Amino acid sequence: MILLGIDPGHCTTGYGVISAERGKCRLLEAGIIRPKPALPLERRLLELFNGLREVIRSTLPGVMVVEEIWVGERDPSVALVMGPARGALCLAAAAEGVPVDHLAHTTVKRALTGSGAARKHQVKRMVIELLDLRVTPEPDDVSDALAVALVSANMRASSQLGRAS
Repeated sequence: MILLGIDPGHCTTGYGVISAERGKCRLLEAGIIRPKPALPLERRLLELFNGLREVIRSTLPGVMVVEEIWVGERDPSVALVMGPARGALCLAAAAEGVPVDHLAHTTVKRALTGSGAARKHQVKRMVIELLDLRVTPEPDDVSDALAVALVSANMRASSQLGRAS
């Protein structure tokens, strides 16, 4: 199965596409979608929408997995800014007929490192190890998107094993 992981952002959205077969994951493509910051909100959202549609058309994922928005106590306004971007990304998947799953960032961190409070460098280290990468994925948005895809692949494999037994 091909999985598309998304780390949503209104300035930079990371994506990572992996193939998961027989318990082995490999990197197919990864990158960022970065709308022009000077554009008005509706144009930036359109750039996110169109950029993700291009990624979907070129990689043909079976599912897109989006990291849920994390809102810290210090800045709850993040949700107001991130919500429209996340919506544009989900809409792009729907327009291309790709189902969307959602994972909390703590679920991703816990699944990869054993701790829901893991630091970015710990998550990145596990992404590098699990995908046997020779180059560190940059920026963090890319490694976060790959982490989401990896955890989803593992969860799917585990649920299929449970059904088979």
